[in-house]
Amino acid sequence: MTLFEDFQLLFSKQWPAWVGGLLIGVVNVFLFLFYQPFTTLDGVLNWGDSILNPLGIVSTKALPPLLRSGSVLNLGLLIGAMAAAMLAGQFAIRVGPKRELAKGLIGGVLLGVGAAIARGCNIGGFFSGTSAFAMNGLAMGLGLAVGAFIGTRYLVWEMEHSGTVTQEASSSSDSSAAKASRFNLTQILGWVAVIGIVVAMIAYTRLGYVSLAVILIFGVALGVISQRSRLCFVRAFREPFLTGDSDHTRAMLLGLAVSVIGFAIVKTVVLEKAEEFVRDTFWAGSVIGGMIFGFGMILTGGCGGGTIWRVGEGHVKLWIALIGYTFAASLTRDWLIKSGLQQSLGQAVFLPNVVGWSWALLIIFAIIIVWYLIAKWNESSHKLAAY
Repeated sequence: MTLFEDFQLLFSKQWPAWVGGLLIGVVNVFLFLFYQPFTTLDGVLNWGDSILNPLGIVSTKALPPLLRSGSVLNLGLLIGAMAAAMLAGQFAIRVGPKRELAKGLIGGVLLGVGAAIARGCNIGGFFSGTSAFAMNGLAMGLGLAVGAFIGTRYLVWEMEHSGTVTQEASSSSDSSAAKASRFNLTQILGWVAVIGIVVAMIAYTRLGYVSLAVILIFGVALGVISQRSRLCFVRAFREPFLTGDSDHTRAMLLGLAVSVIGFAIVKTVVLEKAEEFVRDTFWAGSVIGGMIFGFGMILTGGCGGGTIWRVGEGHVKLWIALIGYTFAASLTRDWLIKSGLQQSLGQAVFLPNVVGWSWALLIIFAIIIVWYLIAKWNESSHKLAAY
């Protein structure tokens, strides 16, 4: 296979969703081993605090975004997705109707509020939290499902009364002619982005921030995987209640299964990581935060990671959503701390400490299998779907 054919394979054809789920699960394990699990909230909080603290609005002081690990991971996610979209000729500035932009802002604010309450986005709070055998992860999954169900019912109502409905941001709506007309330019810009990534890695290394260079690589990898597979957690939670489709649900569960196995190995071998990433939000904070976040991601059409990597594709609605997510998360976290409510959201429960490792693995995999079977049953019966 020639280099051109390799390039065509990577950037001219969309990857199956299950490939995205599998790769994100694998990358999440190695990211946890090196640093901490995949989450967007840490970086988003850093962005909000960096702007609001100097203005005297929030009390948390922040490192410069280029020196905060979570921020660098998010930037890598964004730039990796942007480079992949450009190399595939799929980048474009997409504005959309004013109604959708408003929903992007409202949804983004709900993402920030929900993530701050749950102390994690859908990825950090649910996906990585469950992988870490934290009960707050399972509780947030329940909250996300309830919020997504309510949000989906709102979309159905909106469509029936106004004839419009929130759609997942997608590059597939571009016409072939439009893609062809900008393909050469966007490919050039894509290679510029790749060069920029390499330069940034070299700069971090020479300045003594080798760990940040590695984290940037992880972020870029997650961005490329997300953009090329278009794995969407919003669709994973929304489509079973809307159309019955379970493709992205099954892909998400595959990634979760891989991540759970990897985290179990890491936690039993690297003892200092045994109870890492277990949040004290079980159960109230995780369920309530998950419900708010779940409704917000349905309105927005993007979750924590999905919002960021779709920003890299040029979706203005998601730009607005990311702004709302950033400031709402910082403001909500600051309010929770000052009001004392941060300590009243629940407790930290590490499942293996309660039932042992064998039962913990059995319980989580039983949940994954049952979820998978329900999704497959619903795909054929449409019992839970609106259409």
